[in-house]
Amino acid sequence: MAVYKRSYHGYAGTITPEWSRFAVIPRYAYRGLFQSKIMTAFFALCFLTPLVYLFLIYVANNIGALARVLGATETRSPIDVNGQFFFTYLQFQGPLAFILTAFIGPGLISGDLANRALTLYLARPFSRAEYVIGKMSVLLILLSLITWIPGLILFGVQAALAGAGWLSQNLWIAWAIFAGSWIWILVISLLALALSAWVKWRIAAGALLLAIFFVAAGFGEAINAVLDVRWGRLLNLMYVFATVWHNLFRARETFEISVGSAWVMLALISAACLALLNRKLRAFEVVR
Repeated sequence: MAVYKRSYHGYAGTITPEWSRFAVIPRYAYRGLFQSKIMTAFFALCFLTPLVYLFLIYVANNIGALARVLGATETRSPIDVNGQFFFTYLQFQGPLAFILTAFIGPGLISGDLANRALTLYLARPFSRAEYVIGKMSVLLILLSLITWIPGLILFGVQAALAGAGWLSQNLWIAWAIFAGSWIWILVISLLALALSAWVKWRIAAGALLLAIFFVAAGFGEAINAVLDVRWGRLLNLMYVFATVWHNLFRARETFEISVGSAWVMLALISAACLALLNRKLRAFEVVR
């Protein structure tokens, strides 16, 4: 446009608030994700477990009425809705969240780097932190919808049916559901993003995510056997998460590693993933 015409004007529309600019990434990401029928079907399948547990909670709190309808004399519920009940719920939903992450996570950043689109993001008023938060929120929102959100809804339903006495005695379970879910979500999301940034081939990134959980566990067991130690269990992320989860849900099972060492291991993994993302996500790339 010629300058002498003076018909150019700056943008005068509504400006997106800075705190919510990252939300543009998941908004457009979900459009592509749910175009896949397999993805949509699997995501819907993830809500089957909460529905089953909702039914079990209803049965546990209405066993007397159901017994009278069926003509039975036993009115004591065989289902005990306690910390172990919600812990098994998280054990079901955790692997589903991992499968969902392995399907979505590897392609979140690799496509931008392969097509050199990161420069287009950072050329705008959009920081690297906002970019990472936006990409990570794609996973955080979806995984929250199948883990702690339905878990707390189940807890609320049980509290409403069982009464204030049950709620006051078991309020710690709500914290265990929330904290246990978020620990799992944050670590596997950071791992998926870090691998997506460094491995541009989506299939290879997904395979590496599986290897970190399963191949590293075998390597840790080999260390224990050869060196006659127990710290090799720290390489088994499933074992590390189980240690933390059992502590949150006050389970009596004992583990070969301490709860403190498990927390430190998860913190180190998260810090390493953030360092890898910080090193890889640049507005330019030096090709040698």
